[in-house]
Amino acid sequence: MAKALEKFDKLVEALEQLPTIGKKSATRLAYHMVTKDSFNALRLSHAIEDAISSIKRCCECGAMSEDELCFICCDERRDQSVLCIVESAKDILLLEENALFDGKYFVLESMDEMSIVNLTKKISQDDVKEIVFALTPSIQNDAVILYIEDKLKEFNIIFTKIAQGVPTGVSLENIDILSLSRALEDRVKV
Repeated sequence: MAKALEKFDKLVEALEQLPTIGKKSATRLAYHMVTKDSFNALRLSHAIEDAISSIKRCCECGAMSEDELCFICCDERRDQSVLCIVESAKDILLLEENALFDGKYFVLESMDEMSIVNLTKKISQDDVKEIVFALTPSIQNDAVILYIEDKLKEFNIIFTKIAQGVPTGVSLENIDILSLSRALEDRVKV
């Protein structure tokens, strides 16, 4: 026997795949979209499709962008001498939304050789004097910091990281803005 609400169930399953959305929330959202506000649901669908087809990675820093270079890399007013290394492009959104940093960024999602080559290129190109590690505090990320320091020892760079106060193991998106702001202001030499 075929399911009576197969398409509704597929919508619920798709919504459940999103971070922090459980079965109850997915069902509630699906019900609202299908029965209460189909116009906004179609608008959401179009916005998702448009974003997926338009957004790519900045070829220089790895941030999200609709162009080859993101708005940050194109902004000549930014302090090129300070480079903030983050774990994901979404971390840049958080820092920019709250105007916490006026330098440039580099997204380090993997520790492959190509990432190091691109990082080295950015350091040379922008004449970077300081690298700020805005990584989630953890033993693994401390090892990443040491590895990068070793790979970049030929450059005359000051290495800093965001100050403690950001709890170990907590993602930047889950930290209150005051703690994040103080952590950036009180960064320490690595």
